[in-house]
Amino acid sequence: MDINDLRSLMTVFSLFTFLGIIWWAYGMKANKRNFDEAAMLPFSEEAVDRAELGLAGDGRVKEGKAS
Repeated sequence: MDINDLRSLMTVFSLFTFLGIIWWAYGMKANKRNFDEAAMLPFSEEAVDRAELGLAGDGRVKEGKAS
């Protein structure tokens, strides 16, 4: 086994890794919902999110709100 065999194996390994990442990102339907939600994070309003969760401004649970 010489250096060219190692280069060939590394190329094949890299190709399969790349194809695996493409499949993970675009091929799995379950990830679409998670990716769409993550894409909207910069536009979310933190105050509204805290109110929906029943949190005070410092992250503690408001009085009378139990999860």
